[in-house]
Amino acid sequence: MNLQTKITLNNKVKIPVLGLGTYLMKPGEETYNACRWALEFGYRHIDTASFYRNEEDVGRAVRNSGIDRKDVFITTKVWNDDQGYDKTLRAVETSLKKLGFDYIDLILVHWPVPGLRKETWKALEKVYDEGISAAIGVSNYTIAHLQELFNYANVIPVVNQVEFSPFLYQKELKEFCEENNIYIEAYSPLVRGRKFDHPLLVELSRKYQKTPAQILIRWALQIGTIVIPKSSRKERIIENASVFDFEISDEDMAKLNSLSEGYRVAWNPEKVE
Repeated sequence: MNLQTKITLNNKVKIPVLGLGTYLMKPGEETYNACRWALEFGYRHIDTASFYRNEEDVGRAVRNSGIDRKDVFITTKVWNDDQGYDKTLRAVETSLKKLGFDYIDLILVHWPVPGLRKETWKALEKVYDEGISAAIGVSNYTIAHLQELFNYANVIPVVNQVEFSPFLYQKELKEFCEENNIYIEAYSPLVRGRKFDHPLLVELSRKYQKTPAQILIRWALQIGTIVIPKSSRKERIIENASVFDFEISDEDMAKLNSLSEGYRVAWNPEKVE
């Protein structure tokens, strides 16, 4: 496994297993520079969203990188205010224009908004059928949300992007997604740095000669998720991708798995209702 390693989604589209998250990156030069540094180091997967207000900067960075568009996997998302059939179609059109591309690799429903998520999914199915998006998926969906979606979906999501870390090890959700051929994509795998001083992370950092961030990213990779750590600092972007030269032992993976305490840094999707 390396930074260019890809996994095959349920519609045969391939996605790099590690990408750059851009949530809370400032629009403009901060996002642009972070994406350029990531691409220069070898990243080929960038995750953005209309809500982040930095799609234009992501697109500009990819275009100016000299890398073929087809070699960079771009994800964006339909925000809550843009949900519903017609509004979703307009939102996708807006994202295309802001990114400056004629297609998007993956479009996600950002949150399962009550009363709107069905029509939003139907709109994404249309976008997928028309080839505007190579793949479609969801974000922040619980098992109940997915079960509901299965009742009306003609296309099964390729991924479910959720908050996922040893401190929020959503094992049942991951197993449910695996049973239905949906990959878990882990956001906030670093818990926004709030757990870097946890004794076990400190211990494993010393043992493996890696940072707490690298331990958390490696855990997420070994547990079988797609991972999108976020950083706008060049040295951290490089550090976050330097996780393919070591392996956490089964014993230490079990210790990390046992840290789960339902600790969230984002909204709880069970309370979106």
